[in-house]
Amino acid sequence: MKKYSVKVNGTVYEVEVEEVTGSAPVETKAEPAPAAPAAAPVPAPEKKAEIPAGGVAVKAPMPGTVLKMNVKVGDKVEKNALVCILEAMKMENEIFSPEAGTVTAINAPQGASVNAGDAIVTLG
Repeated sequence: MKKYSVKVNGTVYEVEVEEVTGSAPVETKAEPAPAAPAAAPVPAPEKKAEIPAGGVAVKAPMPGTVLKMNVKVGDKVEKNALVCILEAMKMENEIFSPEAGTVTAINAPQGASVNAGDAIVTLG
């Protein structure tokens, strides 16, 4: 007797086959294989930082990781000042302030992963 696993319409069955010579075929009952373990639960998406009214967000132009943060809360920045360095696709990208203002929040600290459009820093 030989054991085989057979997949039918996505369901795996274990079957045993007996070699028969000169007699009628023997019917065997197929048993479903044990069910696959359930997939791990997917974590809830993180809540995006809210930008206060009148605030300006310095947004990530692409997905990446914040390598270096060049400002801290309370710093005054000029328009086009270097805010942080974002690593994306093995390249270091400089992220500049779109306006002058004071840093009111750091939404993505050094080492944080960001998606395109996520606020990295908030200016007030």
